[in-house]
Amino acid sequence: KFGFEYHFLDKDADELVSQYFIPNIQEVMRKGTIMCTLNHILFYKSMVENGDKIALILEDDPFFDRHFVDKLGAIVKEAKTLPKGFFISLENSTLEFPSCRIVKKEKYLYEADHGRCAGAYLLDQSAAKNILERLQTKKCETVIDHWHNILIQEDVFKMYWAHPTIVEQGSLNGKMSSVNSTRAQSLIRRLEWLSQKYYKTFILRYLK
Repeated sequence: KFGFEYHFLDKDADELVSQYFIPNIQEVMRKGTIMCTLNHILFYKSMVENGDKIALILEDDPFFDRHFVDKLGAIVKEAKTLPKGFFISLENSTLEFPSCRIVKKEKYLYEADHGRCAGAYLLDQSAAKNILERLQTKKCETVIDHWHNILIQEDVFKMYWAHPTIVEQGSLNGKMSSVNSTRAQSLIRRLEWLSQKYYKTFILRYLK
């Protein structure tokens, strides 16, 4: 629909777990969560092998902003001005946004010290390489969302939040259930999401 070159990855490969994860990972994470995290890592590997300068990573439940293509184009254009090794969160899964005090007209990217889940993001070749190099000396120890935050603290890549966001996870906004959803699709979930989204988008941001 959007005219992008794309690649699906849904690999359930137990033999790769020991290559990328700490030895006792199956004692602290469910198999589905491990495989989800593994798929992200395999995308980074594929990205480096293919020499892709930048990639858009999406999990299995994206709902796109109606102006997704135009806004993504503006985000990518601004990303080209960033230092190499960037990682850009595109989603509103944690309902966290830059303070109104720092948001500027026609500026889309704001540096952050943590991520907003791993459902939709951009990263460049340098960030992917840095992640894979880190895995050579220190294996993944937790679920992808939390692992990204560890990598940020270790300065493996720089995190930026896109604002406004252009993707919602359907498993969070109540519109669908994904493979690793802990709650089923429902009207109650939808109403909870919309109320929290309104408060954090239009009220809380002005109090920061």
